[in-house]
Amino acid sequence: MPSRIDLVIGLGNPGPEYEHTRHNIGFWFVDALAQTLGVKFKLVSRLHGHVAEVSFPKHPGRLFKPETFMNRSGHAVAAICKYYKIAPENILVVHDEIDLPPGTIRLKQGGGDGGHNGLRDIISALQGNREFLRLRIGVGHPGSADIVVNHVLQKPSRHDKEMINRVIDEAINLVPMIVEGELEKAMNQLHSINGSSSQEPI
Repeated sequence: MPSRIDLVIGLGNPGPEYEHTRHNIGFWFVDALAQTLGVKFKLVSRLHGHVAEVSFPKHPGRLFKPETFMNRSGHAVAAICKYYKIAPENILVVHDEIDLPPGTIRLKQGGGDGGHNGLRDIISALQGNREFLRLRIGVGHPGSADIVVNHVLQKPSRHDKEMINRVIDEAINLVPMIVEGELEKAMNQLHSINGSSSQEPI
């Protein structure tokens, strides 16, 4: 049975120059979730990131935004997991996904890094453990691998941003299911959000 989630981590790069870029969609999500739950983030230097204490429907939890850059996300994730004794199976990592179009969002349990530098560093920092849950928010592929870096470090178009914000808002409504481990139910709801199959093996 899927584990409950004690820690929701949004990935991104710190600094105002990156705030509205595609690569910071993980930050967008946890910021919106914090606003919905009525909590605020606080920088915790020893954890290398911003933490918000939250009350999920059936248990307490935390939201986290690493203060490290994307390719060093694992440094911060390992620090908070060690400090609060949180297992990888009890983590949800929210990140941008170039292999999905804008307006698409999917849940995935475990797996590789898919070429995502943040996921790669997290897996390495967790000593190869890949069993954390991922919420993948589509930002689209630019069409060529040579321009992927530039693509994710740019702002999405107004149309794409509207589509991304729509699925973020819809997915936030499913957080109570996700954090309690009701992944099949949440995936069925995501299916209707995306308008196409969003299920992946859990």
